Formats: sequence, structure tokens, C-alpha cells
Amino acid sequence: MANKTIDMSKIRQILRFFTQGKSKVFISQQTGASRNTVKRYIRKFLQEKLTFEDISGMPDADLEVLFVPSRPPDLGKRYDELQRILPDLEKRFKQRGVTIELLFRQYRLDYPDGYGHTQFHDYFTSYIGRARPVMHMDHKAGDKMYIDFAGEKLSITDQQTGEVQQVEVFVAILGCSQLTYLEAVATQRRQDFIGACENALQYYGGVPAAIVPDNLKSAVARSSKYEPTINETFADFAEHYGTAIVPARAYRPKDKSLVEGMVKIMYRKVYTQLSACTYFTLEGLNTAIRNLLEELNNAPFKGRNYSRRQQFEEVERSVLQPLPVYRYEFKQQAVVTVMKNGHICLAADKHYYSVPYRYIGRKVKLQFTRDRVEVFYKYERIAVHERQFRKYHYTTTDDHLATAHRFLSDWTPEKFIEQATRIDQEVAAYILRVIEHKQHPEQAYKSCSGILSLARKVGQERLILACRRADSYGVYNYAIVMQILEKRLDTLTDEELELKSQMPAHPNIRGNEYYQ
Repeated sequence: MANKTIDMSKIRQILRFFTQGKSKVFISQQTGASRNTVKRYIRKFLQEKLTFEDISGMPDADLEVLFVPSRPPDLGKRYDELQRILPDLEKRFKQRGVTIELLFRQYRLDYPDGYGHTQFHDYFTSYIGRARPVMHMDHKAGDKMYIDFAGEKLSITDQQTGEVQQVEVFVAILGCSQLTYLEAVATQRRQDFIGACENALQYYGGVPAAIVPDNLKSAVARSSKYEPTINETFADFAEHYGTAIVPARAYRPKDKSLVEGMVKIMYRKVYTQLSACTYFTLEGLNTAIRNLLEELNNAPFKGRNYSRRQQFEEVERSVLQPLPVYRYEFKQQAVVTVMKNGHICLAADKHYYSVPYRYIGRKVKLQFTRDRVEVFYKYERIAVHERQFRKYHYTTTDDHLATAHRFLSDWTPEKFIEQATRIDQEVAAYILRVIEHKQHPEQAYKSCSGILSLARKVGQERLILACRRADSYGVYNYAIVMQILEKRLDTLTDEELELKSQMPAHPNIRGNEYYQ
């Protein structure tokens, strides 16, 4: 279409550069407008004796009247009809799966004498540009990877029960080559999200300078227009791979328009073909996705003789940063207080780990992986342990404890025994054996504290009987005393307890004589 309408934002950009003293060649290069176009708008600007402040405060409609020549009167009926329905067409274009081609076919059905494909396309894209002017984004090779989750989920089916489970679809795209990565994951939670990001980097075989996520909680702890707070685990992942996290601005989908556009393409090219089959595992679904993904990446761009894959291999692969030797190990975090016995509790496993005694009462940060637990205080690592999964047990490093120093703690063996003696000698004897049965006395302090606290709940008499019963079992910990009290075994005599433990007579029980 001759004399194609320019965006109003570009006119402002041309005139801003001009008022800053830039040359016409510079303005042409920066805005993408021809030098003749630049000269025409500058000439009009000077004729009207305007300032840039006048232009910047002028509505788009007034600016268009001033700088864009009125349409020739001979455009006629077809032009009027198309202009009248363009707002409707733009609304439909926002719907999932709707393309300009689809709009054109519907337009020709409604208006058989209307414009042909080229003129329709030019008028429509020109209208979209004027209605929704945006800054043009030049994507440098190796610069950014845009990531998001598709709004539409896929599903897998349990082969035994037939239950259908919805799964998320992760999408990543490199800004320059537009090479795309897709993966189905169980959830949008941090572990699945970061795993998918890592798989995307492995698929590309390199690391871009920055990753641009949406403001989902797995990536951004607190969104902000100016300085969003990145989730600590995601930031740790980025540090491992030597890249930066640059979240898209909240409510600004244009900041990641590439990945938004790829989601629409994925709905048409991938979802439609996946819907014909049933998948029973994530692995099976992802195998099917990977096959369709390769077709998508190897297909030529419309109107071009090269594909995403070719552009990636020729332009972008060589400028990506190399992958680190080791893959990222997902870390979970927690903040806990060091107990008086010099240990912290990893709540996920209910297991206790020692830290140096001088940190008793301090808040520390735990970072734990599948195999290791690390403890930090003010960014300094103060302890590291191999992860254990035995509930209510202790992992202790001898150097962390200072039993002989009587450090600033109210928990000592003497104080527990003294407190137990005030209840009864039998309780004191049991407390002493609890301490003796631990490798380090500090490991027993929490058990001792728990046992003695039961006196306030059930009374001293019952606690004495429960400790006597636990001692007869030869088991020395808080759990056995609590179990005896809950089952009221402390209230039974030895004869009653023995009778209760005997197997009741029943005609279906054969007895040992049957096997002689």
C-alpha cells in the first residue's frame, strides 16, 4: 500500500531526535523511517512553528490530522466498509487461535467485492499499529530467553483408575533466533519451574545473558514496577548458570510478546495434534511434545527461506555462554532457631543437626538438597551435614558441642537430674539413663525437657509410673514415655498388662499343636 501510515509514536520519536540536534541520517537509522519521510515530518514541524512539548502533549488523533495527509476521496465504499469493521476485527484478533488469514477469509465471505489479501493485510496491520503503538524491540543474539506458562493446560490419564490430571506447559523462546522449547510439568511450583528452565538451557546447549520471566511466584517473590524481588532459589539458579533475571513488568505483556506469540502458535501447531491421543505419563506426553517441537523449529518462517533452527545454528548458538560443568542442584531453604542443645531441626525430615555452640539462640538459614544440609549465619556457612531421613534422631559433629565449657545455656545434665529428683528418684534415674544412652549429652536435652514437662500435663504420680514402665522395657526416650501415657499402660498392673497382651482365643486360630 503506497504511503503507508506511520505510527504516531514514531513521529514523536523523529521530532524528539530532531529537537535534540540529531542529523537526519541518524534519525533515519534509529527509527527505521526513510530520509525522505524524516525530512517531510521535520518540514511540517517547522512550518507549524511547534515545539516538542506541543507534540508530546498532543493526542494521537490530533497528531494524525496534523501530520498524516487526508485520504484521497477516491478510496470509496470498500475503504469505508473496512474502516467501519476494523475495531471489531481487532477484538476478534485477540482471541486464541485467530489469525489475520482467518479474518481475511471471513471478510471476503461478508464482502465479496472487498479488498484483496495484500491490501486487507496492510490496512489491518496499520490500524493495529495506530491503535496499539509499542516500542520496537531489537533482539540481540544470545541476549534474552523469554519464559512463561501456557494458559491452557494439557492432561495425562491414570492408566489404572482413568483419573485425568491437568499438567502445566512451560514455554521458552530465544529472542533472536526464536528457537523454542516446550515441556509439560506437574505444577508451576519452584522445583518444577526451575527444572524446566534448566532443561531449556540444556536443550539450547548454552546460556543467554538474561532470562525474562513473567511475575509468577516461583520466579518473583515480590513484583515491583521498578525493582522486583527475585525468588531466592531462582536467583541461586541464575547465579549457578551465570545469567541475570529480568522480570517482565507487571501487566505489560508486550515486554514478553515473543513468548506470548509462541503460546498462540503452540495452541495451533502442537495442542491440536496432541488432543488426538491419550497420554498416561509425563514422559510419554513430553516425548510427543518434543517430536512436534522439532517440526515447529525446523519449519521455515512464513515468507522466509530459513527456519528457527537454521537461524539459531548460524547466528545465536556461538554467542551463548557455555553451560557449567555440573547441572544445578535444587535447594530448598528454611529459617530456624538454634536450640539450647546446639542443634537445629530440619522440619521436612524431623531430624536434628548440630551447629557450633556459639550460635545457640540465633536464627540461621538452612539450605538443603537431596543429599546435603548446609547451615548459614549472616551469609557464612557454619555447618554442613550429609542429609539423614531418620525421624527424631541426631546428627552431631563433636567439634560443634562444648559440654565441658558450660556455655550460656540452662540445659545441663545436672539441672535435668535435679529437676527430676524433685519429682521422684525413679524419674531422676530414668532421666540419667536417657542422657547415658545418647552419644552426646546435648542430644538428650530435648528428650529430658519433654519428659519432665509431662508432669504438668498428667501429674507427677502418672509420670513416675510411666518412667518405671519404660525402664522395664529398657527403652529410654521421650516417645516411649508419651506412648505409655497415651495408652494408659502406666495404670495397669503387670498381670493386667500381660493379660492384655495375650492373643484372644478364636476358633479360626489353629495354635502351635496344628503344626506338630
